Amino acid sequence: MPLSAFSPRVREWFESAFERPTPAQEQAWPAIAGGEHVLISAPTGSGKTLAAFLWGLDKLAREPSTGRTRLVYVSPLKALSYDVERNLRAPLRGIGADLKVALRTGDTPQKERADMRRNPPDVLITTPESLYLILTSQAREMLTGVEAVIVDEIHAVAGTKRGAHLALTLERLTDSSEHDPQRIGLSATQNPLEEVGRFLVGPRRTVKIVDAGVRKPLDLKIQVPVESMVEPDAGVETPGIDPLAGGEATRRSIWPAIYPQILELVKEHRSTIVFVNNRRTAERLALRLNELANEGHAEGPPVEIARSHHGSLAREERLVVEEMLKAGELPCLVATSSLELGIDMGAVDLVLQVESPKSVARGLQRIGRAGHGVGDTSKGRIFPKFRADLLESAVVVKLMREGKIEPTVVPRNPLDVLAQHVVAIAASAEPEPVSVDDLYALVTRTYSYGDLPRPLLENVLDMLDGRYPSREFGDLRPRIVWDRVGGTIRARKGARQLAVTNAGTIPDRGLFMVTLPDGRKVGELDEEMVYEARPGQTFLLGASTWRIEEIGRDRVVVTPAPGAPGAVPFWRGDSMGRPKELGQAIGAFSRWAVDQEPALLEADYDLDPLAARNLVDYLREQQDATRVVPSDRTIVVERFRDEIGDWRLCVLSPYGGRVHAAWGSR
Repeated sequence: MPLSAFSPRVREWFESAFERPTPAQEQAWPAIAGGEHVLISAPTGSGKTLAAFLWGLDKLAREPSTGRTRLVYVSPLKALSYDVERNLRAPLRGIGADLKVALRTGDTPQKERADMRRNPPDVLITTPESLYLILTSQAREMLTGVEAVIVDEIHAVAGTKRGAHLALTLERLTDSSEHDPQRIGLSATQNPLEEVGRFLVGPRRTVKIVDAGVRKPLDLKIQVPVESMVEPDAGVETPGIDPLAGGEATRRSIWPAIYPQILELVKEHRSTIVFVNNRRTAERLALRLNELANEGHAEGPPVEIARSHHGSLAREERLVVEEMLKAGELPCLVATSSLELGIDMGAVDLVLQVESPKSVARGLQRIGRAGHGVGDTSKGRIFPKFRADLLESAVVVKLMREGKIEPTVVPRNPLDVLAQHVVAIAASAEPEPVSVDDLYALVTRTYSYGDLPRPLLENVLDMLDGRYPSREFGDLRPRIVWDRVGGTIRARKGARQLAVTNAGTIPDRGLFMVTLPDGRKVGELDEEMVYEARPGQTFLLGASTWRIEEIGRDRVVVTPAPGAPGAVPFWRGDSMGRPKELGQAIGAFSRWAVDQEPALLEADYDLDPLAARNLVDYLREQQDATRVVPSDRTIVVERFRDEIGDWRLCVLSPYGGRVHAAWGSR
């Protein structure tokens, strides 16, 4: 029996609270109880978080201790950490465990951090960056007794440099602990599991893989609201809204047809999440839905049917709208990837995706937010914006049905992250030096750096010690002292401050903080938008209007401007590239689908009649123009004259921006 290893109190609570263990729990608990490193793969809403926590909570309750943290939970998303902290209250109360749970993120006040150091909690809930900061500070003493670490949503970091950063942090946690903590990884979408398992534990440990990834029932449909996506505005009555306020195109736009259908679906359901692929669209769509909902309601206060939710909103703003949706006070949230991971959003009835989700894994994560409970059906509707987007959406939905998730590729040997951790390790060891041999052993215990050549590490140490390849770098201050004879490194003055003020990986772009005059954070704006802005201008953020009062060196001071029209902000670098595997699948589908009838695509690819007809027309028009469609086997090169008679060359392939951007830069 899966519950046989637990104490009687835990068994009694679980049997009274749940009908039976889920498959993820049944398979994971014996391995976790046996002390193995475990990777749990299971769909959203399968009880895998409780599977990871329950044995540790039971052990802490049965074998109490004071003065040390024994269980660490790491989430790549701060919002997910808050949810987990709240959701642990029920099992702790149910099993009667008197355990202290603490939350440490970038938002934790300094007073709470100091108290945490003096009185370590039994369970620490944190983020990768905050765990790095703890290990780089004197507070690392609280982690010497850690027995287990849970890494949630591991797929969200494994394929990025942030994952390499976390892998080094976990090895530093092992070094500071009395013994090697048990590692438990959780994810809903990952492939191949063996690769992610190796990332979790490194090349020198073994991991037990629990694959409870039974695909959730999906209710999917791709909807096209117009007869022809070439002339989407033909016969469509434009809603009575200002087309310039949201920044949409004024002609040949499909948006006037999409808005009413989304609004109708929102009104038909109690709670809806609309996913979009960038923050600007989130702000604009929330604005339009509210404007449409208030048409014809001149009297009385305006109705708010939707709010936006994205990473450039302050945590306080995000929490407000999340709680409004959970409480039933807000029918709709328009979100980017900020709600993609396993945040507990309560009972979400419907997920709408505007534009293709750009990958199978992302599509499953997003649609899986609807019907979050065990065995529930996830209901989703996808609205493509143009015909190439329709083609991609059809293939993504088919692959979602088949569960063919793109493989995770773990970045190998990112040297900027390595340099960052070398400085942090040297600073945290002060005043003692750090052996280079020990440093190399620690680094190569991670999967990200498992094959790092020793000369490459020494090149990084050379750079950090001030041995630069050119005089142009001469003004850069060295960060460490490398004793090449003794084989040790130690930190220079200011190294610790540098390490703790640069906790994460290098950001992709610069962002300006948006604050109220009293310093409270509202969100973030792209530096390019701030450059074009002036005091007195109004803009939208979180579906609320703000007036710019002052623009500083790194922040924008604003005041609320309710009722005033505001410009929709933009953020550069929001677009997502298409994975190679998806590009190949789109190419193969295009070769086949060009000769098929719309009725067949409608039946087998979750397309509504208008979507099926538009898709076939699109492929056949391309075939008529160039005799062949771009595919996984064929790249089409088109030559044509532009408006002034100059020749232009167009290279067509299904492989997406990651390939095309490189071609375009040549």
